Amino acid sequence: KDEIIINSLLVEANLMKRLDHPALPRIVDIIDDGQTIFVVMDYVEGESLDKIIEKYGPQPQELVIDWGMQLCDALGYLHSQNPPIIYRDMKPDNIMLKPEGNLKVIDFGIAREYKEGSLSDTTVLGTKGYAPPEQHGSRQTDERSDIYALGMTLHHLLTGIDPRPADYIYVPIRQWDPSLSGGLERIINKCTALDPADRYQNCNELMYALSHYEEEDEAYKQKNKAKMKYFIAAVAMVLVMTVTGVAGQILKAYEINSQYDQLISVSDATPYDKKVESYLAAIDLAGDDPRAYLELLRAYQEGGHFGDNESNEFTARFNRNKEYFDKDSIVYIDMLYEAGNTYLYLYSGGDHTFRTRILKAYPFFKQVAESESETNPYVDVAESYVLLGEFYSEFVVDATSVKEPTKASYLNLLTSLEVCLETVDRYQSDDAAYIKLIMYRELSNLLHDHRGGLATTQVDETQVINILNEIAQKTNELSVTQAVSLDLQRNIMAAHPEYVENIQRSYGNLQGR
Repeated sequence: KDEIIINSLLVEANLMKRLDHPALPRIVDIIDDGQTIFVVMDYVEGESLDKIIEKYGPQPQELVIDWGMQLCDALGYLHSQNPPIIYRDMKPDNIMLKPEGNLKVIDFGIAREYKEGSLSDTTVLGTKGYAPPEQHGSRQTDERSDIYALGMTLHHLLTGIDPRPADYIYVPIRQWDPSLSGGLERIINKCTALDPADRYQNCNELMYALSHYEEEDEAYKQKNKAKMKYFIAAVAMVLVMTVTGVAGQILKAYEINSQYDQLISVSDATPYDKKVESYLAAIDLAGDDPRAYLELLRAYQEGGHFGDNESNEFTARFNRNKEYFDKDSIVYIDMLYEAGNTYLYLYSGGDHTFRTRILKAYPFFKQVAESESETNPYVDVAESYVLLGEFYSEFVVDATSVKEPTKASYLNLLTSLEVCLETVDRYQSDDAAYIKLIMYRELSNLLHDHRGGLATTQVDETQVINILNEIAQKTNELSVTQAVSLDLQRNIMAAHPEYVENIQRSYGNLQGR
């Protein structure tokens, strides 16, 4: 009586009826007598692979590779149809192991024909954990979607780890079982890449990789052998020129480099705290390599929190090793720039004021601005932050006072603000609008907070108002789309008339207006 179920059954049966492959069950006939629908099909003797894992745990590597090639052949056959058939539900539950060792793929209930030109699937279906991101509605599934699910299936068969529970996070197979092949690990990692363009593009490519997985291992070994030859050659030279004790140090350095590379190459899917732990361990292993510091800062940024604990973790290690860095390295400059940004926009420690954040960021931006590297792309924006940092460090004690409220100090401040505005206007990046608005807000607040001192020291009122109006004009002209930037823009423009009025009042009170 349920037409949806009936139609789904008939679609599945008719789809399979025209298929002929040893890994796919045959539909012999479909009989509809008006009251009952009979589907006559192959009887598949055996047991599903999820039951095999449940009973016996992870399966042997060679056996899983053989199964993978059988499934690759079956999927390749489906994809070769005109139009291609996308299976969409590859998982151990839908794979039957026959007594003679061959596999059968069952349950074609959500299989679909690939539609040329369609942007997404009509219906979002698939098994959580095995289905790729695009199968949840972002775009149309294609043969690469089945390759992703096959990769997750092989991962499950090798590790015994079911990807369906909510707390499952994908990690490479050798983190579950170090005895597994490195070549096979790289194959599965490529199958399960989040972007379809980064996966194998068809089953022929994957089939070839699986049949040559030992060569994948060998390529990896050859790469390491090449590195080892370099170090052995260095050792030999040192042995001739110096003493044999240095050789041990070089080999030790090689081991440290290998371990360091492993620690900073964690998967994007790794939990935040594990990422931070791995990057900190890498820094403790080789504190003069800026790559781990850079990855640590990016992890803090992705996590959205950078308080006193995180600051202490970072600065203690940075200060301990800062004299050993290659100061002209672009990676080192990247790290300094990201450290400055992390403090300026994310630091939540201290008194939570802009002054605290800019003073924390100032030393990092200063090093970026003073770097002599010819490939430094951050000079302009770093210099603008340095100007602000210098004013706050030299004059501003807190939000409402200066060390020496002299006219000269305020005139220097106004000059710095004008240079900052010119410099920030040239800044170009993905987050340029947000950074400019942050600067505009803080510069406006700075003039407003120091209106009394500016008036008392008889700084020209017109010059102060002109700078405030220039900030408002730049704010108003800035094209923004993100909600957080729009709110910031509205707040600056809403506060502007009040700021102008308050500054004029401060000058008027002193002049008896």
